[in-house]
Amino acid sequence: MLKQALPPHLDWFADSHVRVDLGYLGIQADYRGAQIDIPTKKPRKSQKNPSPELRAEQKAANKAFSQVRIFVEHAIGGMKRSNILVHAFRNRIENFEDDVIGVCAGLWNLVLSY
Repeated sequence: MLKQALPPHLDWFADSHVRVDLGYLGIQADYRGAQIDIPTKKPRKSQKNPSPELRAEQKAANKAFSQVRIFVEHAIGGMKRSNILVHAFRNRIENFEDDVIGVCAGLWNLVLSY
């Protein structure tokens, strides 16, 4: 879906700092960008490596990555408290969904300021 929305031959992430989760494992190979951060995946268990573990610096990097990500996940969950983002959107006004997301984000930011 990412390749359909943002074709890889264009430099979408050239000037941005992008953080993605493990669902985007091939993003570094497909897209050019100076700063595309992805967490380190734990190796698979095998006969040669019966108890795979990440190194301490990889665990620390993953922890720092998740500490930023949890803030984003909480914001998305807070915006979804407005049921208009959860249910099927049936409005036919062009670009109205952008306005709805902006209003929900504004309401979430208002909640955070109290």
